[in-house]
Amino acid sequence: MTSDSDPADAIRSGRATLGIELGSTRIKACLIGDDPTEVLAVGSHAWENEFVDRVWTYSLESVWSGLQAAFADLVADAERRHGVRPETFGAMGVSAMMHGYLAFDAAGELLVPFRTWRNTSTGPAAAELSELLGVNIPLRWSIAHLHQAVLDQEPHVPQLDSVTTLAGYVHWKLTGQNVLGVGDASGMFPIDSATNDYDAELVARYDALAAPTALPKTLVELLPEVLPAGRPAGTLTPEGAALLDPSGGLRPGAVLCPPEGDAGTGMVATNSVAPRTGNVSAGTSIFAMVVLEHPLASVHHELDLVTTPAGDPVAMVHCNNGASELAAWVGLFGRFAEASNPGGAVDSDAVFDVLFREALAGAPDAGGLLAYNHLAGEPIAGLAEGRPLVVRTPDSDFSLANFMRAQLYGVFGTLALGMRVLAGEGVELDRMFAHGGMFRTSGVAQRFLAGALAAPVSVAESASEGGAWGIAVLAAYVRAAEQEDVALDVFLDEHVFGGAVFETSEPDAADVAGFSAYLDRYSAGLAVERAAVDALTLEGPTR
Repeated sequence: MTSDSDPADAIRSGRATLGIELGSTRIKACLIGDDPTEVLAVGSHAWENEFVDRVWTYSLESVWSGLQAAFADLVADAERRHGVRPETFGAMGVSAMMHGYLAFDAAGELLVPFRTWRNTSTGPAAAELSELLGVNIPLRWSIAHLHQAVLDQEPHVPQLDSVTTLAGYVHWKLTGQNVLGVGDASGMFPIDSATNDYDAELVARYDALAAPTALPKTLVELLPEVLPAGRPAGTLTPEGAALLDPSGGLRPGAVLCPPEGDAGTGMVATNSVAPRTGNVSAGTSIFAMVVLEHPLASVHHELDLVTTPAGDPVAMVHCNNGASELAAWVGLFGRFAEASNPGGAVDSDAVFDVLFREALAGAPDAGGLLAYNHLAGEPIAGLAEGRPLVVRTPDSDFSLANFMRAQLYGVFGTLALGMRVLAGEGVELDRMFAHGGMFRTSGVAQRFLAGALAAPVSVAESASEGGAWGIAVLAAYVRAAEQEDVALDVFLDEHVFGGAVFETSEPDAADVAGFSAYLDRYSAGLAVERAAVDALTLEGPTR
């Protein structure tokens, strides 16, 4: 789609659309114009989760200070580029990390610190619920956190009035509406795609299970209302505008789309919402989403059943650990470059580029090296906690090229274990897209991912904008759906990706064979990782 509209006029007149996503390490804001592919301004703010009292969390104070900083950065970028300050928007949307547990009392006060998707302390609850409901309930899902609190008889349970996700919480504070997009809601409790709502039969089973407990409300009374993509989900209130922009420059009134999870915005950002399409999103976590043509034959603990933002069923392979350990090693090499050239500036993107391209010279199987990126627990790998490791045998070929290839392979290792299970279900793909910062270096990470999946992998020019752009597109879809009855996949095909340029990496036979050998050793070496978890205990709060 193309447009001849003036960006400054789109901002000044309030036609521009704002998307905000709270990722694991960065809060990002993205402003798009009349043409959804036209990015007018961006803003961001770096933040980090904290490991406090053995819980991965973010404080609500850091949520709002981070949102305000990212919004202010976007406003400054718009003024710098176009000479105009945004005061209102044609539509807005909020996205965030999926799952987790934000529990509030009737006064709207947080009862316990935010428990993020990264926590793996819900094993008994997840196991009991998976058996009761007949579907896989992952450790990070909101219902697993809720039920674990019930099982542990936590003091806050009798005070519970509502439970939501991070995106749902921010949206609630901006609009006063306790709602959730169906994709994000599918990480709270199983969804019935025929109704685009929580599965009524499974809700009844849980209510019967919880009836004798201290839980004060039924499940539906506790959870947010579910909305599909394209439905208006409230408007920005004066209080919400002041929360986002304490300077007072933002006016209330903009319509918001249903808040979504980062998995859903990743699907939108890669045009992967139709059956037989899929995408891989790589950040602090890494996950693959595959839109299904038919139900899976069996229940697998490696696979979540979630939905697209339109409510269509999706198989998700979610790994708690993504590119953070890779980034830490790149940072170490960047510091070495700085120390080698005192006073010389070192661009981090340039360090990534050099090291990624060095990996291309590595052996197809990474020369016998193994890299485990497990900073946190990893259910697919059977790990309650993580210990990052580099492992090699005395006969391995220890070179920089093999080291970097092993690190890149390590990002995809646990994901590939889950994708093997999906392949065993006979699920087929016409196309696989990837997005995330590690794909900015052209032709490297996507080539290795193609080898890991034994399938073509495409990256769009818009991939680096990621979920903030994806939720902005979902906000624009609300306006489009008001004007015409158009399905989300059709809207993306015709109005967003019609002229998109993709870079596609076909699987290289040597890479496929090499990664398969790497993955076999990786699977065997998980015994070393488990031993490290047992032998090396964590001491005190960490980031």
